[in-house]
Amino acid sequence: MPELNEIIHQPVRLRIMAALVTLEQGNEVDFTYLRELLEVTDGNLGAHLRKLEEAEFIAVNKMFVDRKPRTFVSATPEGRKVFEQHVAALEAILKRK
Repeated sequence: MPELNEIIHQPVRLRIMAALVTLEQGNEVDFTYLRELLEVTDGNLGAHLRKLEEAEFIAVNKMFVDRKPRTFVSATPEGRKVFEQHVAALEAILKRK
């Protein structure tokens, strides 16, 4: 049976990855959009993004837009692969009787 990924398994990180893998590869979302979608605080989201970035499951792109700092986030190919494996492990658990 496939194993759960301990980094992704945490509920907020699972929701982050679920949101990011729905994007076409190469697309990214704004930090503020992600924070509002997940209904978490800046600090909470930042901590979870850092953990996912350290694992190389996401890419964080910081830039200035109209002279204001903005952070954009996307799933890496590795992150997409690991998320898919994690979902398969969850499905295997649910299908066991």
